Order: sequence, then structure tokens, then C-alpha cells
Amino acid sequence: MENQNPTKTYLGFDIGSISTKAVVIDDANNVLASSYLWTEGDPIGATKRVLLEIEKQVKDKNISIVGTGTTGSARELIGVILDADLVKNEITAHAVGTLTFHPDVRTIFEIGGQDSKIIILNQGVVVDYAMNTLCAAGTGSFLASQARRLNMPVEDFGKYALSSQTPTKIAGRCTVFAESDLVHKAQIGHTKENIIAGLCNSIVYNYLNNVGKGKNIEPPIVFQGGVSKNVGVVRSFGQITGHPIIVDELGHLMGCIGIAILAREKVKEKGEKIFSFDIKDIKFQTNGIECNGCPNNCEIVCVLKDGKFLDGWGNRCQVGIDKAKQKFASQP
Repeated sequence: MENQNPTKTYLGFDIGSISTKAVVIDDANNVLASSYLWTEGDPIGATKRVLLEIEKQVKDKNISIVGTGTTGSARELIGVILDADLVKNEITAHAVGTLTFHPDVRTIFEIGGQDSKIIILNQGVVVDYAMNTLCAAGTGSFLASQARRLNMPVEDFGKYALSSQTPTKIAGRCTVFAESDLVHKAQIGHTKENIIAGLCNSIVYNYLNNVGKGKNIEPPIVFQGGVSKNVGVVRSFGQITGHPIIVDELGHLMGCIGIAILAREKVKEKGEKIFSFDIKDIKFQTNGIECNGCPNNCEIVCVLKDGKFLDGWGNRCQVGIDKAKQKFASQP
């Protein structure tokens, strides 16, 4: 007779400025469902779209989601909306996810659409890290803009770069300088293959000279994020660092996997809570208020569920939250 007891699973969300990702894993860290969609400036809307995708993938599986975690730039907001068991920063989530599949990893490179990070580990413990969220040079959006300038799909960059033997030197420390240098090199006759290989090199040099500056980079090195799918950049990292570069097929989901694993550990402590996909049909909105209750003048981000105050943050004391509760309780 077929076992009717559902398999216990865990939902991990990684909500970034460019993309929103989620996975459902089991106790053996098998990925049973996953979704990767663009955030499009609307983390709540993106979360609902991702939930719809996940629900479709698991509807015919005998599973029960008993733990939920969120990470990424919008982790607090989405954590409140999902009533997550755990909200954690992306450094921790990426480290945990990567260590699960690559227990000997010493360095994690991560380059996304608009930001990048480096994580240094020693014997499975994060000992150093850095993030870059200020400059687009050396990120996925930088590559995409150069692809448009060269009138070719960014997905083709890799194969063009691999066919180059003499990459063009591109000034990659600033997006503006790189673009003008690219145009100049094309005008004086550099081939498209060499220019693209040069762009891949410039991304690596920019990353190592900024995010990786002063870091003790040792192998094994795991490269993650959307840019890790570009084989030209992978080759450049290998040549410039002098070390093999590992690219995991699940690399773009490591933040989700890590936070799902951490959520699993959390529910062992605090107990299981069944997740319902009905949450995607609830109307959520955010609103900001200024407390003005003291010289701090805290700006508080409030999350409303069907118009009612759900939670808020940004306050340095309880006064701000109390004011927010009163403000939205008095509204019809």
C-alpha cells in the first residue's frame, strides 16, 4: 500500500534587486522544485509569481512544506509576508548552500545582475567577505549593456570569448570608461572576439581589484551568480587567478538552498509550521512613515496585509512601531 504520509520539505527564498529565486528541498537536500524570475522592481509581485511556479511544480507530489526561510536584499519584507521561520543575510545563506555541495570550498565568487560578493572560508567557517553594490562595472548588467552595444545576445559572449587568442585590453574599472574604450577599440580594428574576451578579462580584474582587494583567495574556488553562466568570464577567472574554477549547475540557486537548509534546522528547534500557497492571493502593500517621536526621526517601513498593519522595521525603539500600529488601525 502506498505511503500516504507526505514528505517533509523546506522552502527557501532569495529576493534580490534583479532576480527572485526559490527552491523546495527535502531532508536529503534534493531540489524538488525551483523558480528563477526577474524582480522587476516589485519584490512582492515577484514573490507571488515565484510561488505560483513552485505550486505548479509540487502540486502532484506528496509533500508538505514545514519550514520557510528568506534571504537577499528584500529578505525582511518577504520574510514578514511569508511568515518565515528564519530571515538571514545572503553571506550566510550562500556559504551554507555552497558548503553543502562543496564542503572543501575556500573561496566563493558571486556576480549577479547589479552587485557582487566574495566569501572567504576556512574549515567551513566564513572568515572574511565583501560586497559591492555601488558600481555596475563588472556585473551582469554591465555585460548586458555591452552586448547591446555590440548588437549581439549576451548569451553568445562566452563562445566568442573562447575563440579569442589575443584579448583586447579594455578599461573596465568604470562602466563609462569601458564603453568609450570598447567603441575606440572597435573603430581601430579590433575583432569582436578579442573585444568580448577583453570585456570578460576586465570584469575579472574589476572584481578582484575591488571586491577581492586584500582577500586571501585560495582554491577550491566556486563561482556563482548569473555571470557564472558565461564561460568566457569563467575562463578569465581561471587564467587570472591561476586556479581551477568550479561552476555548479545549481549555483544560481545557492542562496535559496542555503536558507532552506537553515530553515530546516530552525524548525527542529521551534517546531514545524505548515506553509500554505494561499498566501499568494492575499493583498500586501508597503507604506513608510516618519515617527517624529524623538530626535532620531526614524523612517519606518510598514507592511500591511489587506490594509491592516502586519509588521514594520527601521525603528530604534518601540515608540515608532506603536505609532505605526495606531496610524493604520485608525484607517478604514
